[in-house]
Amino acid sequence: MPRSPFALVPAAYVLLLRDGPRGDQVLLQRRHGTGFMDEHWAAAAAGHVEAGESCTSAAAREAAEELGIEVARDDLVGLCAVHRHQETDRPVDQRVDFFFSCRRWRGEPALREAKASALRWYDLADLPDPVVPHELAVLRALGAGAVPPVMTAGF
Repeated sequence: MPRSPFALVPAAYVLLLRDGPRGDQVLLQRRHGTGFMDEHWAAAAAGHVEAGESCTSAAAREAAEELGIEVARDDLVGLCAVHRHQETDRPVDQRVDFFFSCRRWRGEPALREAKASALRWYDLADLPDPVVPHELAVLRALGAGAVPPVMTAGF
């Protein structure tokens, strides 16, 4: 019996990177009051791709909304896509996440929304605990220098 197609909820993640004294550092936010993975560390800027919007435009928009910085789409480097399946077969639980790294931006990153309680730089070799699991997989791969173009989670 053929399977019916399902909807995917797309999201864009921006991993801001800088050189640190012990290697690359990534800027993370601690989620708070969202109802999903609260008190876990996560990408400093991330969110859903809106209708009619490209994933790169969404990434730049999220960086502006969440951190108050300007990111040029040309400065976003595609890292990988993560195809995720969560608990049910409802469309809202079928996800594809586009991860980008970025080393250049204008402005000083600062929390702009109440959905996070902290913003900190971490060495990729010394990440905090806990980190949202699918994001942790990407961060570990990035720290190891071998991010696959496609990852899966929850299957």
